[in-house]
Amino acid sequence: MSDNNQEKTKQEEKQEIQEENDEIPKEIQEPKMDFNFADEEHEKRYKTIRSIGEECILDTELFELLSRKKTPIAYDGFEPSGRMHIAQGILKSINVNKLTSSGCKFIFWIADWFAMMNNKFDGDLKKIQTVGKYMIEIWKACGMNMENVSFVWSSEEIISRGGEYWPLVIDIARRNSVKRIQRCSQIMGRSDPESLSASQIFYPCMQAADIFFLKADICQLGLDQRKVNVLAREYCDLTKRKFKPIILSHHMILGLKEGQEKMSKSDPMSAIFMEDTEVEVNSKIKKAFCPPKVIEKNPIFDYLKYLIFEKFAKLEVIRKEKDGGNIVYNSYDEVVKDYVDGKLHPADLKKAVATNLNKLLEPVREHFVKDETAKKLLAQVKKFKTKK
Repeated sequence: MSDNNQEKTKQEEKQEIQEENDEIPKEIQEPKMDFNFADEEHEKRYKTIRSIGEECILDTELFELLSRKKTPIAYDGFEPSGRMHIAQGILKSINVNKLTSSGCKFIFWIADWFAMMNNKFDGDLKKIQTVGKYMIEIWKACGMNMENVSFVWSSEEIISRGGEYWPLVIDIARRNSVKRIQRCSQIMGRSDPESLSASQIFYPCMQAADIFFLKADICQLGLDQRKVNVLAREYCDLTKRKFKPIILSHHMILGLKEGQEKMSKSDPMSAIFMEDTEVEVNSKIKKAFCPPKVIEKNPIFDYLKYLIFEKFAKLEVIRKEKDGGNIVYNSYDEVVKDYVDGKLHPADLKKAVATNLNKLLEPVREHFVKDETAKKLLAQVKKFKTKK
């Protein structure tokens, strides 16, 4: 092997190591800052928005954005791919409400073309769009304030503004290696990069382009979408863009079974779904992994922290007198303390959690019974699920 080839190999190895490190950007290690807020309103907006993210890339940029822009644009893209679990429904409505109440406009990018590229419903665009409409009905019913929210269909926008969209996609594609793009396969729910179709290789380039196409200041998606959002920030460095999109990644709520790092749409017992009946909710929570005195990796406490205490001021636990009698908890930390100390039994906690989850889902159930449009959409979607 020549010296030139040896040097080239070393450079390639160095590049691959650097690319792997980029998946967990060093910039998220920035020290905690004491910000000089312009006024109480500025501080309130920052703290409300920041509370959404388990991770923010970067805190300093979020502070600066809110200093210079009264109405930032936040976005999330979703594939209409079937059932909606409670994190996509209730948690998303909580996060959107925090953003819009803090002055943001929120864009839902309905990724119908993306679902087709990802072979959802065998690529049947009509079915995909029906599911998209069904999902919008859920958000309308579950407490999302729609005043500053817009739903934008990717197929319509890309067709009408193709001259703006496709040059951006192609530029992102030509500036990145296939390996770099393959490492984004997680965003599509794919674990084997080598098995991706050609459309799925192109998918991350399009998702990164969406951010700039929609002029989004904040990417408010789950932690599982971080890699493609980092790809968009890298593109800003390559093209000398002044302002990078801020990545505000929410927590991925654990699956209900032991060892499940997140909910799974393909496993009915992994999550509570927005259309689950009261009986189904009670049964799933009763069977959920919930070891005594253990908080870590306990999905019941994820539901408590990110859903129940975000929506309700208290948690009432109903118990027999011999078990300590009824008790009302006014904060998440109070529940944690009693549980770790063994003063709260898993079975009693589960009953209280199931009761509150059913309260959250009841308006959605009612909407799909009383609203004729929603009722028809649900009937269609159910046919898609049962047809092989």
